[in-house]
Amino acid sequence: MEELFGGFSLGLFFWQTVLFLALVFLLKKFAWKPILDSVNNREEGIKDALDAAERAKKEMENLQADNQKLLKEARAERESMLKEARDIKNKMIEDAKAEAQDQANKMIKQAQDAIESEKKAAMAELKNHVAGISLDIAEKVVRQELSNKDKQLKLVESMLGEAKLN
Repeated sequence: MEELFGGFSLGLFFWQTVLFLALVFLLKKFAWKPILDSVNNREEGIKDALDAAERAKKEMENLQADNQKLLKEARAERESMLKEARDIKNKMIEDAKAEAQDQANKMIKQAQDAIESEKKAAMAELKNHVAGISLDIAEKVVRQELSNKDKQLKLVESMLGEAKLN
């Protein structure tokens, strides 16, 4: 009976079983708990690392969303500033045009006033000149009329006649 199982002895089988059970008992008593604890610790570490990675991913998404929001706000502010700058530029141009128009109107008015003044001065000078010429002509006519004695008498009589009628 020593030879069972095709060349294996029963005693060897018994002792191998006893040694195996003793090894299992010793492993269970001394090594199994630390191995399980280390596996559990490793599992917890992996779980914590995954949780941390998930939190970091969510935080990164939040940061990206915040960055997008900040970019939108910055773009909106830039557009607002550009619009304000365009409005200021247009207002300045309009103000400059209005001021230029006012200046042009003032210059035109001054030119018209100067022209009117020059015209009046020219008219006064022309009247004075015409009056002078008229006096010269009248003087020459009167001299010619009065150079003859008969003409003088007729003139005096006509003037006296006019004076009596009035």
